[in-house]
Amino acid sequence: MMATLFIIYIYVRCRLQPSLGPVLPIEERNVSLAEKLRLLRAGLLPLVIFAVMMVPFVKGWTSLVESSAVGAVTALLAATLKGRMTRKVFEVSVRQTLAITCMFMWIILAALAFGAIFDGLGAVKAIEDLFTERLGLSPWMILILMQLSFIVMGTFLDDTAMLVIVAPLYVPLVDALGFDLIWYGVLYTITTQIAYMTPPFGYNLFLMRAMAPPEIGLRDIYRSILPFVLGDDGRPQPGDGLSADCTLASGLHLWELTMAGTNNKSLTRGRQRVTSGS
Repeated sequence: MMATLFIIYIYVRCRLQPSLGPVLPIEERNVSLAEKLRLLRAGLLPLVIFAVMMVPFVKGWTSLVESSAVGAVTALLAATLKGRMTRKVFEVSVRQTLAITCMFMWIILAALAFGAIFDGLGAVKAIEDLFTERLGLSPWMILILMQLSFIVMGTFLDDTAMLVIVAPLYVPLVDALGFDLIWYGVLYTITTQIAYMTPPFGYNLFLMRAMAPPEIGLRDIYRSILPFVLGDDGRPQPGDGLSADCTLASGLHLWELTMAGTNNKSLTRGRQRVTSGS
C-alpha cells in the first residue's frame, strides 16, 4: 500500500513537473536485445537467491530462521560456482557473521535481563496505572504516545537500539492494553521506517545524500522527503493521522501475512505465543 502511494505521488509530480523526471534521450533508450539480455542475466542470481529463500517461508515449509539459513547456503553455493569463494573471502565472511551474531546475542541478553528486572519491580503495572487511571488516557491514546516516542528516538537511534530500550517497557504494556503483539510488531516496523526518514539525523537521508549528485544538498533532501513521510503515514492529517493510518497500514500488512502464510510455522508459533501470553 505504501509503495503504491509512493508510485502515485512520483507519477503525478512528474506529470505536473516533467523537469523532475525527464525522458531518457533516444541514444540511451536504443539498447540492443543482446545488451538487455546481458543486463537481465546479471540481475537473475539475486532474484533466484531471494526466491529460494522466500518461497519455502511463504509456503509454510520453513520458519524465518530456517529460511535465512537456506538463503545463506544458496549464496554460498552461488559464490562457489562463480569461482569467487576463496579462502580469504570465506574467512572474512565467517568472522564478520560471528561478530554480528555475538553482538546481537549480547544485546538480546541485556534486553532480557533488563526486562526481567523491570517487570519484577512492577514498573509495567505502575506505568499502566499512571496512564490509564491517573491520567485517564485510553489505550489508543497511549499507543499514539508510543508511536510518537519512536519518531523522536528514530531521529538519532537505529531500530535495534530503540527496540532494546523500549521493548521491556512497551511490549508488556501493549499486551496489557489488549493489542495483538504481532500487529504491534508490524506497526513498530512501519513507524521505524518513518523515523528513518525524519530529519535531522534520519539514516536514509544521509544515504540519499551520499548517492545524490554534488549539487543536491541536505536541505533539498529534507524538503523532498516530506511527501514520503506522509506517504508512510498514509495521508497528511494532523493530530490523529499518524495513529489512524499507520495502524490501518499495519492491519493490512498483518492481513496480507495471514493470507499468504496461513500454514506458516513462524506466524502460527507467534500467534500461539500471543494467545498463551494473553
